[in-house]
Amino acid sequence: MHTEVNPESPFGGPSVPKRPAGLLGRDRELDTITGLFRAALRGRATSAVVVGEFGMGKSSVLGAAGELAKAAGFTVAIASASRLETHLSGGVGRQLIDGLTHAPPDHGPRDEQALDAFFHTVRHAAEQGPVFLGIDNIHLADPWSMRCLAYIRHRVERLPVMIVLTALIGQLQTGEVALLEMSGCTPATIRLRGLGTRHVAEFLGVATGRFAEECREVTGGNPYLLGALRRRLVPGMDLDAAGSAMIGEVLRVRMHEYTAAPKMLEAVAILGEDASFDLLARLAGVDESTALAAIDTMVRAHLLTNSHRPALTYRFVRNSVLADMPLTTRAVTQSRAARLLHDAGAAPERVGAHLLEATAIRIPWAVDILRMAARHSVVEGDPELSVRFLSRALEERLSERKRMAILLQLAHAEFHCDPDSAPARVREAVDHIDDRETAAFAATAMILSLCGGPDARLAINSAGQFAARLDAGGPDAVWPLLCMTYLAEAGSRLGPPPDFRDFERQWAPLNDPAAQQSRSGLLALDTVRGGKSSANAVRHFGEALSGEHPELFEQPYFFALATAVLADEAALTDKLCQVLDTERVPWDFHVPKGALATLARGIALQAGGDLVRASVHYESLVRQFDERGATSRCPIAVLCAARLIEVSVDLGRHDVATALLDKIDFGATQALFTHNYLLYARGRLRAAGGEPELGYEDLRGCGRRLEHHGMRFPGFAPWRAHAARTALALGRTDAAARLAEEDLAAAERWGTPRILGGALTTAGLVRNDEEAERLLTKAVDVLGGSTAKLALTEALTELGSFQARHGQGEKAIVTLRRATQAGKHCGARPLTRRAAEALRDARTSLTTAKDNEHGLTKQEYRVGVMASQGLTNREIAEALHLTRRTVELHLSGAYRKLEIAGRTELGSALGRSQRVDGD
Repeated sequence: MHTEVNPESPFGGPSVPKRPAGLLGRDRELDTITGLFRAALRGRATSAVVVGEFGMGKSSVLGAAGELAKAAGFTVAIASASRLETHLSGGVGRQLIDGLTHAPPDHGPRDEQALDAFFHTVRHAAEQGPVFLGIDNIHLADPWSMRCLAYIRHRVERLPVMIVLTALIGQLQTGEVALLEMSGCTPATIRLRGLGTRHVAEFLGVATGRFAEECREVTGGNPYLLGALRRRLVPGMDLDAAGSAMIGEVLRVRMHEYTAAPKMLEAVAILGEDASFDLLARLAGVDESTALAAIDTMVRAHLLTNSHRPALTYRFVRNSVLADMPLTTRAVTQSRAARLLHDAGAAPERVGAHLLEATAIRIPWAVDILRMAARHSVVEGDPELSVRFLSRALEERLSERKRMAILLQLAHAEFHCDPDSAPARVREAVDHIDDRETAAFAATAMILSLCGGPDARLAINSAGQFAARLDAGGPDAVWPLLCMTYLAEAGSRLGPPPDFRDFERQWAPLNDPAAQQSRSGLLALDTVRGGKSSANAVRHFGEALSGEHPELFEQPYFFALATAVLADEAALTDKLCQVLDTERVPWDFHVPKGALATLARGIALQAGGDLVRASVHYESLVRQFDERGATSRCPIAVLCAARLIEVSVDLGRHDVATALLDKIDFGATQALFTHNYLLYARGRLRAAGGEPELGYEDLRGCGRRLEHHGMRFPGFAPWRAHAARTALALGRTDAAARLAEEDLAAAERWGTPRILGGALTTAGLVRNDEEAERLLTKAVDVLGGSTAKLALTEALTELGSFQARHGQGEKAIVTLRRATQAGKHCGARPLTRRAAEALRDARTSLTTAKDNEHGLTKQEYRVGVMASQGLTNREIAEALHLTRRTVELHLSGAYRKLEIAGRTELGSALGRSQRVDGD
């Protein structure tokens, strides 16, 4: 260290000496100390206390201050206290005397003469020139030396003496002399903090940047820790795992003087972010009062953070404590920590994090925890961690069947990291088949847990390999797996599913009741796909629900279609919900427990027209799916979201529907069958929200996809009905009529009141003749005996509006009054509002018609007069804020009542001089 001596007399106002080289980032602290020099040089004693954490550089700062003092003309005496010399009386005092006189005192250290002799030594030195007394680690000084400093402190106040002490921050004073008694009442307190990023980079010899920032983060900029890190720096090293066994040993030894502190230090390092107070005490094996005292000591020393969950202040220190532990001790302690966390109800991934560190020892109970943690990790988008969990599980002693199941799960995790490695892992799992039933179960579980997209393809391919291996055992050995594979294939394909007739032949020799139950379920599905008799579909579904195997109904594709059918069957819906409402955790981790039953109930409520209650069911599920990050990834979640969008449109909550649609990653659902329902829901929202062209395209797109998929069941997503109505609003009457005709044919083939009534309503809506009234009347009759209250409200509204347009005022009022009441019951505000407006117009028109010699309604009269004045239908529609189709309907009614052939006769029939009331 180089210094420059001031040429002036030390009593004559020296300039500030140059800073010692080699001490980084301490300019401000040294400026504070040198700022005290002038007072000492003018004959007034000063003092400073330098405090800091272990390794923060207190000794270096004191040494540098001594060099600066020497350069400024001080006589410098620096003593260092040591933990191993605390019991040696006079150790620090003798070092100071030696520094001042270079000779030991003649007096013994225990009597008053010795204290007085120490004072005389200091005074004598001060009479010759300014004195700098530095004591490093004053908290470790022997009692007699502390008394010496306390003895002289008030006796040197008018002497050129400067005293600088260093102490470990938070160190408890347990001796008879307090720090203030040694340093004076108002010492300058200097707190040493970690080096900044620039100085860390300079210290380590690295470039300033992200790496330097990370080095500072893991060490807190502590110079001692940085020195240990510098000795281990290698290119590409993982700083999060960096540590030094030497640092760990030093800390362990230093903590030995405090009861239970070493054990608590290790417990905090082992538990990491899981270090709650009760677990710390139990892991360290001490009572809570002892644990609290140890934590208090380490927090005050800034070794632990001052928080509700104590943690080591720096990651480098934690890693160092762990590195100092013998491998076996650390592994056993990590396993104990894992067990404590598990018993406390911690999440599987937190328990699993400790199990990963408990290597080379057997922990049989850990296998299921590791598998659950692996499932969490895949869902959270961290397949690499999932691979680690499962690889650790494979280190345990496992049965062949459990090893096979873990290998399949590992194949899924690896598929997300390295798709090419997954098939090899599946083949390895196939090699561990020792029980056909278990193997089929494991492969089936994989299909149920991997719900869509590329994951589903992996499950299907894996199931194929298992089926090939199990096929030698005959149909009884492989039918459950084949059944689920068929469903997965049908639900994941964008095109037609596998031919059911070929698949059905494999069931011929099976007499097992469970097999027959599954066969009934697939027969029901085939009936639904073909849009055949609903009675047959319901009968087959009832048979499928009669057993104790609900796995069919947990499969997303099967669930989506089954609930659409059973929504009209109250008894079977209740049975379905009983089957689904189980305490068992669903196969698909995206799906919350009980979610399938809740969704099935919501669909049934929606079909019955109880829109508000249905929306409550859907909203609760969407929130749960959002929390799991599954709204765009899981088919069941997509179906639930689409259903909520549809119900929100019917409720008039377009803002809710739009917000939900904006949250969904539409592209992520492209490979799913339930994407069709989402497309249908978006089409309905757009059509109702002022974007009819886009809505029409969505509805037609949904229809094309369903038809390409071979889906003829008209009740899954009734796209034709809404596409026909949207086409009518766009003026595409031919397209509307064609869609309505196709919808009615499909509904008549299917045969349930809700589906048929809705199709009859659409068919009547696109016409404007006597056949329209017959169709709408039939729709009301069909729906009147059903539970489909929303569909009945629509039929009543359209029939009443038709009756009002065609001069049947009294009948229209009765019909529309029923529609309004039914709409309020459903909560369908837009539909109810339209029915109420039509009812109001019907009452007004009826009153106007009584005073009108022509018998026209008010609207027919207005439209007729404007047409007779030469306005086109489009101009009339714009002036009266009507659609062109509505203008055509009013003109047709006027022609019929006036008994004229067309527009050219309107003038003479009405009288050209007449004006529209209110114009």
